[in-house]
Amino acid sequence: MKYVVVLGDGMADQPIEQLNGLTPLAAAKTPVMDRLSALSEIGCVNTIPKGMNPGSDTANLSVLGYDPVKYYSGRSPLEALSIGIPMKDTDIAIRCNLVTISDDDLPFEEKTIIDHSSSEISTQDCAILLDAVRAELETQTYRFYLGTSYRHCLIWDKGDVVDLTPPHDILERVIGAYLPEDMMLREMMKKSYEILKDHPVNVKRREEGLNPANCCWFWGAGTKPMLSSFQEKTGKKGIMISAVDLLKGIAVGAGMEVAHIEGANGGLHTNYEGKTDAAVQALIQDGFDFAYIHIEAPDEMGHQGSLERKIQAIEYLDERVIGRLVKKLDESGTDYRLLIMPDHPTPICVRTHTSDPVPYLLYDSTSIGNHSWKYNEAEAEKSENRHDKGYEMIDYLFSK
Repeated sequence: MKYVVVLGDGMADQPIEQLNGLTPLAAAKTPVMDRLSALSEIGCVNTIPKGMNPGSDTANLSVLGYDPVKYYSGRSPLEALSIGIPMKDTDIAIRCNLVTISDDDLPFEEKTIIDHSSSEISTQDCAILLDAVRAELETQTYRFYLGTSYRHCLIWDKGDVVDLTPPHDILERVIGAYLPEDMMLREMMKKSYEILKDHPVNVKRREEGLNPANCCWFWGAGTKPMLSSFQEKTGKKGIMISAVDLLKGIAVGAGMEVAHIEGANGGLHTNYEGKTDAAVQALIQDGFDFAYIHIEAPDEMGHQGSLERKIQAIEYLDERVIGRLVKKLDESGTDYRLLIMPDHPTPICVRTHTSDPVPYLLYDSTSIGNHSWKYNEAEAEKSENRHDKGYEMIDYLFSK
């Protein structure tokens, strides 16, 4: 038996009036998931422990079987593992987004945050911009590291785990109330704006109608993580397939293999087929028992507040990942169990994460089902199948 998780990041949502009360998941054209749901168990799972922030970090730890209450030490340290940063026990890792803030004559504290991803800026553009920041702001105490797209890392030697606000939580708000209380971090953010606002890369981006990456935004501080081995914990040899440093970092910390897929960028137009084919090869040819296919696009479209693009991301997930995966696994003759779920909701109406339970679909190629339900939030809730501890879901997947 082989096992697969297809994780549609932020795919769950709330009913939307212009969809006649449907969610994007219910409104999207998903013939593959519709067919599988009739043969599957559907239900709801709570991935966020009470009192914890509904981040992709805590939620994906849960889905992989790690109780966030026990294992979570901050978001950025997990990403640091993926980047290959040699963290010391005294280091603090901090996520450094290259964001778009309003380009006006107001004082820095009175500017508004426009875009947490700077129009999904490329890693290549960010490398140039981060070099400019590094040249003026990097010291022995503060070191910048390039990540993927807009997602980068600051290592603070002998720093503190300070309270910092995720930029995607405050889109279209004035930034002053959300700047770091630590004056050095605040000053570095302010100086980064002066360094980046008129940088040639950003001048060109404006000319092309793209948002400039004109400010470093710090958040997600934490200490060096200590995850137990996934294989020792579950008895399964696993591979992570994601474009996102956070997910790769969790995998590195858990001793899982990490696939590197050309063209995988965490956006709407990522290499869906390449990710899917890598999972199939790992399971069928390379001796892996478990593959985790993480698709970031629904979450990004939720943060952007784009209903049309979020539906498109879900339809791509259905056709280009799940449809392709099921077809290839069926053709191979391999028995498999497939878990489809989000990590958390990213509702269009709030443009950030919430802690609501998420719908899951569990398909077993060796079982015969006969249900009339479809895979969406409302029908998952009506099924009355409920898992209150998300970190137990992986054992439920592996139970056969």
